[in-house]
Order: sequence, then C-alpha cells, then structure tokens
Amino acid sequence: PGPPRRRRARAAGGGAARRAALAADRARWQERAERADAVLEELEDRLAAAEEEQAELAEAPETFAEERRRLAAATEEAGAARARAGGRLAAGEKTLAEAEERARRALDAFAGARETRAAAAAAHEALERRLAEIVRAIADSLETNPEGLYGLADATPGDPLPEAAVVEARAAALRADRDRLGAVNLRAEEELRETEGRRDELGRERDELIEAIRRLRGAIQSLNREGRERLLAAFTAVNGHFERLFTTLFGGGTAELTLVDSDDPLEAGLDILARPPGKKPQTMTLLSGGEQALTATALIFAVFLTNPSPVCVLDEVDAPLDDANVERYCDLLAAMARDTDTRFIVITHNPITMARMDRLFGVTMAERGVSQLVSVDLATAERLAETV
Repeated sequence: PGPPRRRRARAAGGGAARRAALAADRARWQERAERADAVLEELEDRLAAAEEEQAELAEAPETFAEERRRLAAATEEAGAARARAGGRLAAGEKTLAEAEERARRALDAFAGARETRAAAAAAHEALERRLAEIVRAIADSLETNPEGLYGLADATPGDPLPEAAVVEARAAALRADRDRLGAVNLRAEEELRETEGRRDELGRERDELIEAIRRLRGAIQSLNREGRERLLAAFTAVNGHFERLFTTLFGGGTAELTLVDSDDPLEAGLDILARPPGKKPQTMTLLSGGEQALTATALIFAVFLTNPSPVCVLDEVDAPLDDANVERYCDLLAAMARDTDTRFIVITHNPITMARMDRLFGVTMAERGVSQLVSVDLATAERLAETV
C-alpha cells in the first residue's frame, strides 16, 4: 500500500506543476495577442494615411503646373523690378560719392578751423597769463593796479605815452637811488616788540629756574642732613650690637666698625677692626677663615637686630666653623630667637646645629631612586622624653 500512495502523490504534484506552467503560457500568449492587436491598429492607421497621401499625389501634377506658371510670371516681374532697382542703385551710388566728397572737404575745413581755434585759444591764454604777471608785478612793485598807473605818472587816459627808452632810463636811475639807500626793514618795530617779549619771557623762565635750583639745593641739603643723622644713628646701633655679638661669639675680644676715607658719613667707607681673644686688633683680611665667618655672622646679626624681619634664612653659615664655634653660633641663634619674634630657617649639614634646632626637615632615600620628605619636631620629642 505504501508505494502506490507515493506514486499517486508524485503524479498529483506533477499535474499541479503542469497546470501552473500552462497558466503561465496562456498569460504570455494573451499578452502577445494584445500587442499584436495594437500593432494591427497602428498598421491600419498608417495604411489609411498612405491612401490619403496617394490621393493627394494623384492630383499633384496639375497643381505643380499651375504653380510653375505662376512662378514664371513672378520671375519676369521680379527681373523688371531688379532692372529698375539697378538703375536707382547706380544713381544713388553716384549721389553718395558726391556727398562723401563734399563731407571730406567739410571735415578738412573743420579740422583746419579747429586747429586755428586751438592756436588762438593758446595765444589768448598766454596773453592772459602775461597780463596777470604784469598786473602782479605792478602790485608788487608799485602797490597799485593798472588803472592807478595814470595817477602815479601824472597822466590822464588818452594822453600819448612817453618813449620806452626814456621810461627805462628813468626807472634805472630810480632803482639805483633805491639800492644806494639800502634795504628798509618794514617789520623792524614788530620784530623789536617780539624780541622784547621773548627777552621778558626768558627772564621769567631764568628767575623760575634759579628759584627751582635754590629749592632743590635746599631739599638736597635737608635730605643729606637727615640722611647723615639716620646713618649715624643706624651706624651707632649696628656698632653696639656688633661689639656685643662679637664678644659673645668669640668668648671675649673686641670689635668695632669705623668710617674711613671721608668725614662725610654719606661718602665714607666702612672698615671692620676685630681683635679675637689673645690677638692684636687687625682687619678682616688678616683673620682666619673661621674667624672671618664668625665676624661676618656677628655683623649680619647686628644689622638684623637693628631692623628685624619676621623670617631669616641662614644657608650653611656654620660650614667653616669648628665644633666649639658651632656651639657659640647655636647659643647666639637661640638667644636671637628668644629675644626677637623672628623665625630662623637654618640650612646645614652640621649635626651639632641640627641637634639644637626645634624642628628638622630633610630628604631621605629609603629605596634607591625614591626620595621622601621627613619632618621631626625635636622640641616635642624632648618634652615627651621628659614626661616618660
């Protein structure tokens, strides 16, 4: 029972496919039939047009003969008109040539007249410029106009003019007399007033400058006097602090500051005389390196005590000192911190100095290539140690 059922199913499937194919073929043939109907209608229209054109062409020979006869008559008429137009054209060309000749002669005459007019205009402008120059020369030389020349010459309009040679000789004689008199400065009084005004103004400026110089000199003297007083007062204070600090740092001895090379404190130089314990008084250059460092430290602190500041930075001041002098330096630094309101920042590598500080800030390298900031409060550490 199984195989017959499968054969019937295949047969049913094949029949459906053939029906679909037949339906598609039917649709295509129907479309072709429609296109054939359209082509047939177009051919019928063209056939009708061709039959109509054939009918028209059958009547064309007679129409063409009539049109030919008409065109022949028109051609004869056009030839006659052309002949008449040719005659008129020849007459017109002759007339045009005569007119062009007359126009050329007229243009030549116009060009000549224009050149004559331009020359006349140039001559007129030159005469006007010459007349203006003469009028200007009369105004500059005689301070009058051409109409006023009659009055200067004691003549009236219409009288005969004198000979030019006589006039030229008379003018030359007058010019010679004028040259002998010399030039007359017509602005002398005005220039005198201007000069006197300038002199008075310069005199006032000179008096003002003298007064300003006097006041400036007085101010300079007052400033110098006040400067000397302040300098001597500051010098006395610094010298007193210096003597005391020097004795403290050296554990004895004496030192002083002196003004040299001038009696005027403003122009004098400064010299340091120091006598450490057991030595003669001598200048700074004769002291050892450590003594020079202590002396300079005493001078710096002396100036600092005269005009204290909130913060003081000391960079490697104890480097040239031995241990005993470092102790004195630290004692002086502690006294300065106690007596003033100044905070001292000390940069040092000396262990004695570091042990005397209240707080330490440093850099350590716990690992290779890794720096670390370290801060130690020694004062707090001492208090904690005492309580323990």
